[in-house]
Amino acid sequence: MSDSPSLNTKAILLLTAPLIVGRKRQASVKPLAIGEYSRLARRLRELRREPADLLRDGARTVLEECRLDLELERIHRLLDRGFLLSQALERWRARALWVTSRADPEYPRLLKKRLRDQAPPLLYGCGNRESLVAGGLAVVGSRKVDDTLVDYAEGVGRLAARAGRVLVSGGARGIDLASMRGALDAGGTVAGVLADSLERTAMRREHRNALMDGRLVLVSPYDPAAGFLVGHAMQRNKLIYALADAALVVSAGFEKGGTWAGAIEQLDRYRLVPVYVRATGELGRGLEALLERGAHPWPSPDDPATLASLLSTPPTDDAGVMADVTLF
Repeated sequence: MSDSPSLNTKAILLLTAPLIVGRKRQASVKPLAIGEYSRLARRLRELRREPADLLRDGARTVLEECRLDLELERIHRLLDRGFLLSQALERWRARALWVTSRADPEYPRLLKKRLRDQAPPLLYGCGNRESLVAGGLAVVGSRKVDDTLVDYAEGVGRLAARAGRVLVSGGARGIDLASMRGALDAGGTVAGVLADSLERTAMRREHRNALMDGRLVLVSPYDPAAGFLVGHAMQRNKLIYALADAALVVSAGFEKGGTWAGAIEQLDRYRLVPVYVRATGELGRGLEALLERGAHPWPSPDDPATLASLLSTPPTDDAGVMADVTLF
């Protein structure tokens, strides 16, 4: 990390992060879940306090004033992990990783604006974080696909690059990586929202030049050393959509898999951005079902200007947008 985290971010790390260092994978005390932390954050704001106050003199009094249904001893034990935090920060710094929190101005505004208190308290990353504020095209799809769909996804990535728009995806094998590869090979900018293994992914040789050139940013709401969990993959889906102006689903299983779940979550609950599905070739039952649920056929733009115009169209439903983005 080039800059030391703010005191607010250090407090949020202590409260919510497992702080995985070395081979130690299990926290000695369970960190606060996002719902627990959001309740604490709302109460601190009501008291005109901030997370950093929990690391200053009088922290015990502040916690007592919050009067939450959280065990105070648990919170004190979490906040008492200062040495472990220093180890984690040094580990991330050595690997050029950064961390930001909802309390920081650098935290992606789109996430706070669209996801409200469902935005992850922390976001870990590597690369140019300015790419996270530009919107762009989200491309998602299945892991197991044939060469035809791989070529299709790469083509979409190349078009996004030619249009000068960020390609947002999840970094999983299959459609995600194909679209990201297409954009990077064409000189474009990519934001990869990972569900696991940020530390290992950021150190891969094939990502080195793009990270150094500022054309690739990799982010995750989970500890950089965290392994894969199905629940984490499902929870990170909404971040991909929230960072984009529109989303294209290239392939999806029917009523199964993370791509289906993420698209349905957008269509039925969040409605953050227009959701499109591939409209050429054999769609399969999954894409046909998404069309029936409200997704739009992808108009298959074939030039940069048409794609740029498509991404400039505002969302048709702002139900997920919130004016107040001050919650830390």
